[in-house]
Amino acid sequence: MIGSLLIANRGEIACRVIRTAQRLGIRTVAVYSDADADALHVRMADEAVHIGPSPVRESYLVGEALIAAARNAGAEAIHPGYGFLSENADFAQAVLDAGLVWVGPKPASIRAMGLKDAAKKLMADAGVPVTPGYLGDDQRPERLKAEADAIGYPVLIKAVAGGGGKGMKRVDAAADFDAALASAKREAAAAFGDDRVLIEKYVTRPRHIEVQVFGDQFGDVVHLFERDCSLQRRHQKVLEEAPSPALSAEGRKKIGETVNKAIAAIGYLGVGTIEFLWEDGEFFFIEMNTRLQVEHPVTEMITGVDLVREQVRIAAGLPLSFTQEDIKFQGHAIEVRINAENSETFTPSPGTISDFHAPGGLGVRLDSAIYAGYSIPPYYDSLIGKLIVHGRDREEAIARLKRSLNEVVVGGVDTTIPLFQRLLAEPDILSGDYDIHWLEKWAARQKGDA
Repeated sequence: MIGSLLIANRGEIACRVIRTAQRLGIRTVAVYSDADADALHVRMADEAVHIGPSPVRESYLVGEALIAAARNAGAEAIHPGYGFLSENADFAQAVLDAGLVWVGPKPASIRAMGLKDAAKKLMADAGVPVTPGYLGDDQRPERLKAEADAIGYPVLIKAVAGGGGKGMKRVDAAADFDAALASAKREAAAAFGDDRVLIEKYVTRPRHIEVQVFGDQFGDVVHLFERDCSLQRRHQKVLEEAPSPALSAEGRKKIGETVNKAIAAIGYLGVGTIEFLWEDGEFFFIEMNTRLQVEHPVTEMITGVDLVREQVRIAAGLPLSFTQEDIKFQGHAIEVRINAENSETFTPSPGTISDFHAPGGLGVRLDSAIYAGYSIPPYYDSLIGKLIVHGRDREEAIARLKRSLNEVVVGGVDTTIPLFQRLLAEPDILSGDYDIHWLEKWAARQKGDA
């Protein structure tokens, strides 16, 4: 087993990795910027190393500083957390070149899955259904429009190197295509330094289903069932649950078997998430995230598997500690992200936490790095914590989530707690009958009512 681990991340993410590492008897090394000198992850780790000023481009995104910190602290391995450099193939390779263990997929896999067009081709070759569309190299506007016309409207223009909804435009009619294409390319160039796009058929009422996967160096692969991440705002997930209330047992079996064949075919190593659009019993590949996901706790809650523990084991060269037949899921789990934001406008609400109380009780988990007196820095995301609940069934999980939201106390800043309390009164949410467009339409109706 790895003896010492540097976590190249901050806040709740770093705390999450540190907890598992310490349970495994691994010495932990935290890194911190000026703004994070008093952060909880710095206090929790066995050692902490300062890596630079507060802005991420001068600290957490400086690969050389992270590797130097690992060397200086005597760490054997680097865990990137999720976000920041977790899907940066060059950083992964630099870690390996420095003689350190990289707790993540092979750099080649990160590169292959980092570009949406290449990933779709790879998955299609591995037998995974993909959304009908155009993935070609010819990026002339007239060629892209011709392909969109052939596919049939509505279509979706997506940045090849994209993520988080940047460089993504829905086009409902041919007359709107040119302007949407120009806008998507501008966004893609600004966000990713790459203005290439792909065109795909727009699925009108889909759900966003993602499947957690693992592969080890001995060729063994498993999936840990699916998560439903359909409640989204501007392509950002707001609530996640597992299993999906939309999938039948037959659909769950089909998507799991398809995913296992695919990750075996590409020789994937480590943890990953394969994301799909699902509608009327059909599923289409969107992308693969070659890292741990923010919403991974719902998978842990229904399976009892510590995903970080398995990540570290695989990075250490050990085999998966279970087979597909060993993995069962029990009950239902839901996660909501409590942010320091106005629950109606979603504007950030930085400030000092005056009071803080975490909810408790059976089946309740709060992953957070917040404490009373902590000041939320303006340099990073506004996450206060992820509230995760588990119940014997979906109804019990919802009841626990409602109770926990009423119990949690965060003073001094606005939070998104009122948003979730309103959502949990909506019949569509209670029944599980929603798609990826539901939240945007609901928010528009609320604004209209106001």
